[in-house]
Amino acid sequence: MNSLKRFFNETGLRSLAWASLISEILIVVTGGAVRLTASGLGCPTWPNCTADSLVTVPEMGIHGIIEFTNRLLTFALLLIAVLFLIAALRTRGQRKVLSTSILLIVGIFLQAVVGGISVLTQLNPWVVGLHFVISSAMISVSSIQLWRVYSPVVSRSQRSEGVLSLGLIVAGSIAILVGIIVTGSGPHAGDLNAPRNGLDSELWQHYHSYPAYIALTIGLMLLLIVRKRDVDGFASRLVFWSVFALAAQAGVGIAQARLGLPVGLVLVHMTLASVFVALLTLQRLALKQR
Repeated sequence: MNSLKRFFNETGLRSLAWASLISEILIVVTGGAVRLTASGLGCPTWPNCTADSLVTVPEMGIHGIIEFTNRLLTFALLLIAVLFLIAALRTRGQRKVLSTSILLIVGIFLQAVVGGISVLTQLNPWVVGLHFVISSAMISVSSIQLWRVYSPVVSRSQRSEGVLSLGLIVAGSIAILVGIIVTGSGPHAGDLNAPRNGLDSELWQHYHSYPAYIALTIGLMLLLIVRKRDVDGFASRLVFWSVFALAAQAGVGIAQARLGLPVGLVLVHMTLASVFVALLTLQRLALKQR
């Protein structure tokens, strides 16, 4: 009982906040692995894996194992979210994170439903894209939750920093949304017979790159301004890593386009996109004028 009480304290809450953010990113990565290995219909129905079994069966092969494993991770996310909610209720001064924990629990159920619809629609690219949009929103909520748990003290930012920070979020978000559309037109559909959205992949890759380059330009401008005021501070480090992640994304994106979208690079691109969403949220929290 004492060990349980020690777990549900501020240290335990911080650990659960980190677990929440990491697991939200991880499920995007594993979901990408499902799509990139053509295992999207490894469990061809929902909520059961097959018409007669809740779990995967030997006849479904490796694709069934990969898809069902990704489904199981949803329960891990739900467990972390519920434990966090309990810890928040039991920890003095942490009621401010109740809203984020409830949003995450609702989001997990919403993700499960959208994931089921994507299977039942034979991996319709627009439904699959919505799946990643919701995941991005949940990564952002998890980042806000982490920020609120730690409640770091940051110095008041300048108005120009706040404007550029918001611009970075807008341009970065557009780049991510267009990237999701590009994914729906590309070869990695999750199943050999899955439909595509019919758009010109090569043309839309350019549309995806434009807001990304704008975001990178804004990020570099923001970094120069913030570092003059906050040389080794929290805000400058968050902006630096946001710019670093975006620059790495640009490099990986160019490489994968020129190499014909190899599976490994596509998975790295998805991972960096998830990390970038978290950093976008955190840098905004550090630079909001107070």
